[in-house]
Amino acid sequence: MAQDNTEAHWTATRNLMLKHLGAWLFFGYIIHFFVVPLNAIKIPILNFPLGFYMGAQGSLIAFVVMLFLFAKQQDRIDRDHGFAEDE
Repeated sequence: MAQDNTEAHWTATRNLMLKHLGAWLFFGYIIHFFVVPLNAIKIPILNFPLGFYMGAQGSLIAFVVMLFLFAKQQDRIDRDHGFAEDE
């Protein structure tokens, strides 16, 4: 029974990690491929073109948000499977 719980915990942890790596790939690389088309839209944010803002600031904001989300989601997985640090 304990082995099944451990395997379920690691499966959930692996799936969470893969989801966040996919989001990291999107915000770290994919969004930068669209900088030039986004600049053509002519939507300025703080007097910077949209593509520049999304590439330089938007991805950094996304990374910080992802860190907090990952920690919260991993804590929930740990608690659900009995691996929380404060138990």
